[in-house]
Amino acid sequence: METTTQLPDLTGIATTAQVMTHDLSLWGLFMSADFIVKIVMIGLLAASFWSWTIIFSKAMRLKSLFSAANHFEDSFWSGGSLDALYERVGKKVGDPMSAVFSAAMREWKRSTGTARPSSVTLQERIERAMQVVSNREMDKLERHMGFLASLGSTATFVGLFGTVWGIMNSFQSIAAAQNTSLAVVAPGIAEALFATAIGLVAAIPAVIAYQKFALELNRYANRLDSFSNEFGAIISRQLEEGR
Repeated sequence: METTTQLPDLTGIATTAQVMTHDLSLWGLFMSADFIVKIVMIGLLAASFWSWTIIFSKAMRLKSLFSAANHFEDSFWSGGSLDALYERVGKKVGDPMSAVFSAAMREWKRSTGTARPSSVTLQERIERAMQVVSNREMDKLERHMGFLASLGSTATFVGLFGTVWGIMNSFQSIAAAQNTSLAVVAPGIAEALFATAIGLVAAIPAVIAYQKFALELNRYANRLDSFSNEFGAIISRQLEEGR
């Protein structure tokens, strides 16, 4: 009498072995991702690296600007001679407030030699010179702010595009393999969601930094305007006394 030996079903074992060999680390997810998803990830990582470079640069620059503004205002309101301050600051302008002061003093001294200058015209020229320098300096300080704003508003959607593309490829692979078990679906879904995670990592610091720097730059711009108005009032008073 023949005995029939029943072989065990190896399908589940093979599937489990395939999942066990699938690398679910961050590097493994990147390497096993689709080519388009890899391009999205690389682009987001590069943008994130550049945004952090801008963030550190802006933070150090703003810190030094407020420190220099405090030092300059202490010298300006110390009661010393404006000519002496101009001789010291005008040779090497290192911050926007010193540049505004130097521009006003330069215009004032340039008009000193004219015969009976009109105080109204001179006052307007000085205020215009301070405004031009102030606007130019603020334009320099606001450089790269647009990149932070754009990255903060678009990085999440770019990462979502990579996720959608990866999920589409995963579903196509599932349909071809005709196997919808979670063990087969999970690796492809994880690769796709990794793109969204990178998008969030790039977007969140950019948004926070943009909001922080925008407030700080607005404070500094108001400080420049206040100094320009105060210095303009001092010049106007001296012009009135010199009539």
